[in-house]
Amino acid sequence: MREIPVTPELAREHGLSGEEFGRIRSVLGRDPTFTELGIFSVMWSEHCSYKSSRVHLRKFPTKGPRVLQGPGENAGIVDIGGGLAVAFKMESHNHPSFIEPYQGAATGVGGILRDVFTMGARPIASLNSLRFGRPDHPKTRYLVSGVVSGIAGYGNCIGVPTVGGEIYFDECYDGNILVNVFTLGVVRHERIWRGTASGVGNPVVYVGSKTGRDGIHGATMASGEFDEKTDEKRPTVQVGDPFTEKLLLEACLELMRTDAIVGIQDMGAAGLTSSSFEMASRAGTGFVMDLDRVPQREEGMTPYELMLSESQERMLIVAKKGREDEVREIFEKWDLDVSVVGEVTGDGIGRIRWKGRAVAEIPVAALTDQAPLYDRPAARPATQDALQSLDPAALPAPSDLAETWVELMSGPEMADKRWVFRQYDHMIRTNTLVLPGSDAAVLRVKGTDKAVALSVDCNSRYCYLDPFVGGMIAVCESARNVACAGSEPVGLTDCLNFGNPEKPEIMWQFRSAIEGMAKACEAL
Repeated sequence: MREIPVTPELAREHGLSGEEFGRIRSVLGRDPTFTELGIFSVMWSEHCSYKSSRVHLRKFPTKGPRVLQGPGENAGIVDIGGGLAVAFKMESHNHPSFIEPYQGAATGVGGILRDVFTMGARPIASLNSLRFGRPDHPKTRYLVSGVVSGIAGYGNCIGVPTVGGEIYFDECYDGNILVNVFTLGVVRHERIWRGTASGVGNPVVYVGSKTGRDGIHGATMASGEFDEKTDEKRPTVQVGDPFTEKLLLEACLELMRTDAIVGIQDMGAAGLTSSSFEMASRAGTGFVMDLDRVPQREEGMTPYELMLSESQERMLIVAKKGREDEVREIFEKWDLDVSVVGEVTGDGIGRIRWKGRAVAEIPVAALTDQAPLYDRPAARPATQDALQSLDPAALPAPSDLAETWVELMSGPEMADKRWVFRQYDHMIRTNTLVLPGSDAAVLRVKGTDKAVALSVDCNSRYCYLDPFVGGMIAVCESARNVACAGSEPVGLTDCLNFGNPEKPEIMWQFRSAIEGMAKACEAL
């Protein structure tokens, strides 16, 4: 295969700035290979690196007597007593769902489920938070139908109940919908697993579905803005199979009951690239990987495609040396692919080989701990003055209160949402105590006298009018909903959806919302 020359222009097409491309050349001491360029582009994308948001996300309070795992892993974990804990996470799948609503939403559910069960937790519930454009927009009906069907199709088939959520409509979402999904699972303290590649000489094992060309550069696409060429990005949307994910879930949980492994991670955004480099980063190790051993669904795949594919239902495992056959036996029993693709090294370098030659050699830290970090300029939007000067008391009173009430109640935000949640199986696993439509869902923890209450909340208009106050209100509303169900709020996860961080007005909104949320968390 002829090596594609890497130029600054090609780097820009991969979403890298000129400064970042120069930094890559400095790190490597040479021009990157095409495969290395692809690896840097996904790992340094906003989606994977949080390069523009990390400096502000650190303002959240993340420690407490119940916190067993804070930021930095696949999901957060909070103690609920009796040797039990809950692992939970929320994530967006906005761009894929706008381009291909069914698969975008379905794979969003699949990805968040894997993030939870890779921690050793069995998922017991999912929620979602959805934003669509005007109901009369020509594309809204198609998007709503596809997204709701995708969430239902994946969640129902894998056997995890979708027990609540929220849905809003506004013209600002006409060109970019929001699809946020949440999953919670239960795990015993002694069975918590983490994504770490420790132990020099330990084998690196690929398990799950075969790798195809679907989803390549999904992480980079999710970090960009939409334009008139959006439909051309359809191939970057992953394709999910919930039945395979169910097999993968059961196989992983069975494996976790043994002591044959040291770490495990989902191949999510950036696929094999993110899982391998992130696991090595947490352990301070390196690895060598042979791409010829990766199970492949399509012929003629290049190392670039193999490393960047976001094919679904795949995991990367670091097993204990000599225990490979135990891992293989479990996954073959569940009719899943399993292959030893490499081993852990101690030099902190990620080495990728293909057809007997090196196609990438990158210091692990350069892609993780030493990735670019920006404190971007923020500026209060000029529109804030007008928004804050509005006096509600000066608005004219409605002449007909009855007519106004009917108009208000007929709006899509107030309308009955049963059409949506009736498509979700909310009773599977028979744990659901409080059904969808309530302020919070409540689920029992089988085998105990415990229950957990869940709520997802945000009023986007409040956040637009005043991001700081809107952030506080979102936290407090969610906490009130949980408290009104008779539960004590003990943990929170965020899923913040904002525009281009390079625009100072957007960064001001983002920063202010975080500061408001952080203040509310500290007050509670």
